[in-house]
Amino acid sequence: MSMDLDPDEVFRDDEDDPENELFKERDATKELLVYLVDASPKMFSTTCPTDDEKTATHFQVAINSIAQSLRTQIINRSYDEVSICFFNTREKKNLQDLSGVYVFNVPEREDLDRPTARLIKEFDQIEERFEKEIGSKYGIVPGSRENSLYNALWVAQALLRKGSAKTADKRILLLTNEDDPFGNLKGVIKVDMMRTTMQRAKDAQDLGITIELLPLSRADDEFNVSLFYADLLGLEGDDLVQFKALIGESENVMFSVDELSEVKRVSTGHLRLLGFKPLSCLKDYHNLKPATFVFPSDEEVVGSTCLFVALHRSMLRLKRFAVAFYGNSSHPQLVALVAQDEIMTPSGQVEPPGMHLIYLPYSDDIRHLHTDPNSVPHATDDQIKKASALVRRIDLKDFSVCQFANPALQRHYAVLQALALDEDEMPEIKDETLPDEEGMARPGIVKALEEFKLSVYGENYEEEDSNIEGKAEPTRKRKANAIKEYGNYDWADLADNGKLKDLTVVELKYYLGAHNLPVTGKKEALISRILTHMGK
Repeated sequence: MSMDLDPDEVFRDDEDDPENELFKERDATKELLVYLVDASPKMFSTTCPTDDEKTATHFQVAINSIAQSLRTQIINRSYDEVSICFFNTREKKNLQDLSGVYVFNVPEREDLDRPTARLIKEFDQIEERFEKEIGSKYGIVPGSRENSLYNALWVAQALLRKGSAKTADKRILLLTNEDDPFGNLKGVIKVDMMRTTMQRAKDAQDLGITIELLPLSRADDEFNVSLFYADLLGLEGDDLVQFKALIGESENVMFSVDELSEVKRVSTGHLRLLGFKPLSCLKDYHNLKPATFVFPSDEEVVGSTCLFVALHRSMLRLKRFAVAFYGNSSHPQLVALVAQDEIMTPSGQVEPPGMHLIYLPYSDDIRHLHTDPNSVPHATDDQIKKASALVRRIDLKDFSVCQFANPALQRHYAVLQALALDEDEMPEIKDETLPDEEGMARPGIVKALEEFKLSVYGENYEEEDSNIEGKAEPTRKRKANAIKEYGNYDWADLADNGKLKDLTVVELKYYLGAHNLPVTGKKEALISRILTHMGK
């Protein structure tokens, strides 16, 4: 019996609440990644040195790199989703049923999903079973029109149709040691296959998918990216210099001081002083987001400390704050600089001197609520009495946060223990933060709850959607119009030639409406929905 631990369940906590701000931020920065691994015989025959002074094939290097990446991802509780796809294979396994492409997965997991412990354990053993279950085969050979690289890009693009390019970073990471996949072909066939492959890559990039290359080579056989992949990736000029093939000598990558500073730089924006205002003009609701504390550094700009101190003392003495422009033309931001004086006690410094950089809202960021005091509902004496009785019934006596363990941490520790000890099952974790269903079912609480609901909602309260009937007729009219307009387009031709992106959102909705498909979402999502429905 093997242990299959799903991070979606194992590491679930309050951040998984769709209304939680952290959930929204996480979903907006999620990465969807497809590992596209070349499995041609050349990947198995070419070797390079490893850390332990042994040799490994390029296929082993690729597999070990992916396995390590998956382990790091699952330990870090990453919400990114991954898929592992081999091409140039003997067997095929993909939803499009294309030859030479094998999508590796484990049961009870989608092809593109968060990594699980079972996926990692079985992927670690893929080298031993690869030749028997999947097999290696050259997918692009003279005399054949089969194009395994084209098929692989098609499958990867289909896998990445989940989610919108606006809310997820979609990437294809291609690992290969063949710098000229069409080198054995000649004439019109070679030109045609290269053209269709590059067009497939361009279609993916037009949908917001980034294609990245991880070239594998030896010290005596450098990977020449300019033969084919420079055109596939759209690299020009200086971009080609950034590519350095893996030669397998485990060399440390060195950064210059300037490069390291640029990597660590939080913002390239500058402060431009606009003027000063009395502190009384700064309101509590002017805080658009958490403020930043700033102080000078002569190491960055010589003389900045003197200037800062002069402004700081004057602002404190005159009780004024500074208004400044921060950022750049693409992300303009008005900020307020509020001086903070140093506070010292016999035990040391309590508050440092500096300025709070407060991000100010624009006029359209502020909403004015217009309410009618007479329209505000007021609770009756009976409703207040029933609510008080309910509160007294479910009062948590002698409550202390020390009584409750963090369930997310307990699940995390249990997973680490199960993985470390190679246990077949994960210990069951009791979530003490969940409501006490048995206690809430006591007759006294049930009675108090029912009396409260009866007092507030009445005897015949039912939640109904009164607008359903009113919306039915306009919906039928919109569908009839969509069906009429749908016939004016050659949808198959538009999809095959990548011209769906040239249509407007309204035109794309003709297809969706005619086929009873959802019409919500950005343009990229609509195109993806149409292509999925057409099986392309």
